[in-house]
Amino acid sequence: MEVDAWLPRAAAAHPHRSALGTLDYAGLLAAAQRTARRLAARGASRGDRVALVLPAGEEFAVALHACLLLGAVAVPIDPRLPADERAARSAGCVLTVDGEVTGEEDPGVALTAVHDLEAPAVIVHTSGTTAGARPVTLTYGNWLWSALGSAVTLGSDPEERWLCCLPVAHVGGLSILIRSVIAGTTAVLHEGFDTDRVLAALRDPAGPTLVSLVPATLTRLLDAGLREPPALRWVLLGGAAIPDALLERARAAGVPVAPTYGMTEACSQILTNGAPLFCTRVTIGADGEILVSGPTVSPTAGPVLHTGDLGRIEPDGTVAVLGRADDVIISGGENVAPQAVEAVLERHPAVLEAGAHARTDERFGQVVVATVVLREGAAVTADELLEHCRGALAPWEVPKAITFAASLPRTASGKLLRREL
Repeated sequence: MEVDAWLPRAAAAHPHRSALGTLDYAGLLAAAQRTARRLAARGASRGDRVALVLPAGEEFAVALHACLLLGAVAVPIDPRLPADERAARSAGCVLTVDGEVTGEEDPGVALTAVHDLEAPAVIVHTSGTTAGARPVTLTYGNWLWSALGSAVTLGSDPEERWLCCLPVAHVGGLSILIRSVIAGTTAVLHEGFDTDRVLAALRDPAGPTLVSLVPATLTRLLDAGLREPPALRWVLLGGAAIPDALLERARAAGVPVAPTYGMTEACSQILTNGAPLFCTRVTIGADGEILVSGPTVSPTAGPVLHTGDLGRIEPDGTVAVLGRADDVIISGGENVAPQAVEAVLERHPAVLEAGAHARTDERFGQVVVATVVLREGAAVTADELLEHCRGALAPWEVPKAITFAASLPRTASGKLLRREL
């Protein structure tokens, strides 16, 4: 099945609407067409892979849409990665774009007027929380159904302004750019997360209507005084386990939060507010694993995506995500979900964030230990935190040791790297 190409369609319908930054849709289309012809002059053609080693910004967006107009497959790569990792991820690409694309144009190249929904559009690498990052092919159909499902879930506003302060080499950030073009709405693109800059944007009456955050960045905004952002409809909050205390803080501050669970292999969103996206089917396997099917699932992962995450269906029909199956700690025959331990630790007023993990033990096989980051200016001892845990956890869930750190190891998209604790 073919559909009208997204960027030309948006430019025809809303030529003077802001697309992102200084570019309206007419300007974004013109820039992407020029860049597509320049990529063609350098040897790229339909079906070829083109590595985009660029930070979040207009140049990235132009190069991305140039690839889609050319029919080439975009491969976003975080420029902050080490050189050998960038080289590994760009293997098989005919070109690497690491700056503004200049030079001669191929005037004879035919730019696409339609997108084949079964064709590959982008190759996105997973965040690599439990193993090395893996390439995932996402089709035009995956992106279209993800955008439609998200719009049904969140509501559709023709004046939408979606703030992206996530890495655009990851599916969470990239999806904002693509969904905005499909809808013909505005993306507000920041290069990385800066608390003061995001706070100022959210306090603006003409500021973002949507923003995608991870728990650590929402915490920083609340600590900096975020309260009742005037234009904001939703904070899509995901990428890591969300402490109940953080949701309570957000509610008290008048910040509307939509807890979201997603994966690269499902083109970002799977669940929002516990409910599957429109046309996304979520079931729980016999072993408790969350299974996903539907048109957002990558052909390399489908037809049924085994997420590796544990979940349960609640009485109201929503899905609760319990954590990674690989993260479960088996201590003396008892299963311990590290996220449950972290949630209790993070309820302590001195604790900013916590990471629980397993330590090998001769008697119990494994025991729980935890690493804790304290709030600025706070003081508490490990014994005090252990006593706090004993009041809320089963004996086998209570950490056998607690250490303190200045920060927890996380991916660029904010996910906890438990294996590095």
